[in-house]
This record gives sequence, structure tokens and C-alpha cells, in this order.
Amino acid sequence: MGVGLLLVNLNKKMFSQLLAYNDIGLFLLRLAVAVIFIYHAWPKLKNSKGMAAMVGMPAGMIFMLGAVEFLSSVGLILGLYTQLAALLLAIVMLGAIGFKVMKWKVSFSATDKTGWEFDLILLAANIAILFSGGGVI
Repeated sequence: MGVGLLLVNLNKKMFSQLLAYNDIGLFLLRLAVAVIFIYHAWPKLKNSKGMAAMVGMPAGMIFMLGAVEFLSSVGLILGLYTQLAALLLAIVMLGAIGFKVMKWKVSFSATDKTGWEFDLILLAANIAILFSGGGVI
């Protein structure tokens, strides 16, 4: 038996058993995404004017963005309107990436600031939740 065939068989036996925990994995992904978005929503809700001055957007828009992030995160945690929450957060991340690339000229990865690679993984996580339904938990 070749090494390749051995690895294929090991993969089928070992990792196929993990599929039984798919819903737990999706729940953990939802929790992680929600925690990150709550962390980033709170300053927008607490100090909209200050955030608006920093990013060059109206304070009302910053507050609405924070509200969407916060409420969508609650939806992800509780499993309520999970796909809608993930869709809204994916749209937020598309906006964030666009803002960083077009307005601030931020590279994919930067040593002196957060590049948009962080935004891209959050976009992908929300798309995964959107397409999977987020699991049954």
C-alpha cells in the first residue's frame, strides 16, 4: 500500500467522524464572529461622534453601523435570523474592505496597521455561515 493511499484511508476514517460535530463547529464560528463584531461595535455605539471624526463619516452612519454589527452579533449568538445576520455582516465587511482599499489605500497586509486580510477572513466566515445556515445549535 502506497503512502498516498494510506493517507487517503486515514483521512476518510479519522476526519469523517468529525462531521458528526459540524453543528458545534458552526456554533463556535458564529460565537467567534459575534465576539469580534461586538468588540468593534461597542465604540461605534458609545462614541459615534469621535469615531466619525476619525474615519470621515457622519456620526449617524457610524451609529447605524455599530447597531447593525451589534444586533447581528446577538442574532449569531442566539441563532436568531442567523443567515440574515451573516448577510448583513458580510455587507459590512465588503464596505470595510472597499473603504480600506479605495479611500485609505491600505494594503492586504501591513506592519504598521491592520491590513484588510482581517476583514477578508471575517467576510469569508460570514459567507460560510450564510451558506451553511449556521448549524442547528
